[in-house]
Amino acid sequence: MPEKAPAGQLPRSVDIICDNDLVDLCKPGDRVQIVGNYRCLPGKQGGYTTGTFKTVLIANNIMQLSKEANLAISHDDVTMCKKLAKNNPCKNIFELLAKSLAPSIHGNEYIKKAILCLLLGGVEKILPNGTRLRGDINVLLIGDPSVAKSQLLRYVLCTAPRAIPTTGRGSSGVGLTAAVTVDQETGERRLEAGAMVLADRGVICIDEFDKMSDIDRTAIHEVMEQGRITIAKAGIHASLNARCSVLAAANPVYGRYDQYKTPMENIGLQDSLLSRFDLLFVVLDIIDSDQDHIISDHVVRMHRYRSPLEQDGEALSLGSKLDMLTTKNPDDVATEETQSQVYQKYDPLLHGQTRSKNDQILTIQFMRKYIHIARCMKPKLTEEASTVIAEEYSRLRSEDMVESDVARTQPVTARTLETLIRLSTAHAKARLSKNVESEDARAAIELVQFAYFKRVLEKEKRKRRRHDSDASEAADEIEENKQAKRSKRAKRTDSGEVDPYEYDSDEYIEQATRITRSQKSSTHTESHSTETEHPESSVSETTTVPQTATATITQKRLAVFKSSLNKLFQERRVQNIPKTEVIDYLNTTLSLNFTSDEINAAINTMTDANQIMAVEDLIFLI
Repeated sequence: MPEKAPAGQLPRSVDIICDNDLVDLCKPGDRVQIVGNYRCLPGKQGGYTTGTFKTVLIANNIMQLSKEANLAISHDDVTMCKKLAKNNPCKNIFELLAKSLAPSIHGNEYIKKAILCLLLGGVEKILPNGTRLRGDINVLLIGDPSVAKSQLLRYVLCTAPRAIPTTGRGSSGVGLTAAVTVDQETGERRLEAGAMVLADRGVICIDEFDKMSDIDRTAIHEVMEQGRITIAKAGIHASLNARCSVLAAANPVYGRYDQYKTPMENIGLQDSLLSRFDLLFVVLDIIDSDQDHIISDHVVRMHRYRSPLEQDGEALSLGSKLDMLTTKNPDDVATEETQSQVYQKYDPLLHGQTRSKNDQILTIQFMRKYIHIARCMKPKLTEEASTVIAEEYSRLRSEDMVESDVARTQPVTARTLETLIRLSTAHAKARLSKNVESEDARAAIELVQFAYFKRVLEKEKRKRRRHDSDASEAADEIEENKQAKRSKRAKRTDSGEVDPYEYDSDEYIEQATRITRSQKSSTHTESHSTETEHPESSVSETTTVPQTATATITQKRLAVFKSSLNKLFQERRVQNIPKTEVIDYLNTTLSLNFTSDEINAAINTMTDANQIMAVEDLIFLI
């Protein structure tokens, strides 16, 4: 294998000669193990034998080492997967599978759900007129450094049946699609498959996506939408299949995400490329002491953990030396016990307080089998799900008029409608269902709403600068008046008409009155402009007394309101809840008899504490 080459040396290449039944057993990009006879052939040049000899391998046996070829699924595995999907409700099985993706990475629940949908995929359809509707799901992760974007890509490489890794700077548009090369012996031109062609029916992971040039990024437009590559170079006209899902990770334009700018300004990619991504997630490195403490404890525990099979003082594995002496598959190292194990065992040292003993996480071997079985399902779209998706699509198109401080991360086009259908189909595949129900559509809508909209913060420095400029103008005016007064006194002193120590009271009083009036008018215009710019703040300041008199709540009732609201969010497992449902839950279900003033006061208190966010009768849990 290339990664097992000796330290400091490049991997070597050798020509393989296959005949009879060994022909077409593998294709470019496959990892194979070949047994054969190593021979040397004399080289010829101009009809004469040269002194250089060419080495070849005459193959006798070829065995594929890819994850897809080694995936042996028995009847018991299928029964176990069906039992797992049947015993868990709709949301629980999807949450379990998403939580089992990259368990070493803390948080990022929605991103893990999107990657799970990417691995499961939608349903590909070919219409009678030859039009192909792709079922591949493309995801783009963009955000600050050190938020585990690359680690999520590495986990997909280990989980997906077929995955090809590449980077933005280390790959070109030709290397991703296809290239035309010249054969050294015959001189004929031939096609060389690129990374996306090798990842057909699989996943291609592109790291540092923003480091690619615009010309190279344009080359993958056709692949992401049509699923094929059309080549017309050097007399070669061909069409290659590249039906792969794209998982890309990138950094913002400014290195770190600027929350005071819109997502389009931070991303810096073309709309034609962004519309081809089904989901775009903005991952931020937010400073939170509690969250940082949990992450640091999680990382330290992973570094302290040692495998039970690891020996003391073990520096390097001997597998790289011994693999050449055996014909056994080097990747098939799992025993029968680990193959049949469904859940990971709880380890107090490794998991600690971040995971309880009752939390269940699937093993990576079982995840591969479950994903392989779920990908074979082809659920059909029901009428209820179609109605929910159509209504949500029309609402997303008119979302610009709702809130001014919320911006879209990518344009909402007709491809968004297909995105909702693909995500709903992937959610139905996770349940091993034959039909796409309305709950699958709602889960897809929740995922799209989280990925499509990002709140933009407003800077508060402009208001302070306006006050500072007004104060400086008033100070300059007073200073100019003082200088004018001094010049008048000096002139009178020179002429001898007025004593320099004599005070002109009438003139001074008139000038002081004029300055006072100008200050009052500037203060009045400043307060008037502040009220017109911020009418809500002015109204709240004028109505502070009656609000405190009517809308108040005790600390005990506030604690009851917080616990009840958290319980409601845990039961519903949604991102937002309407205010009317919260009132019905408190007064009807729990019979707590909260008044409207108490509810408004509690919501205002929790909003000021950054615990919830209330937007148009919708309550979001922060």
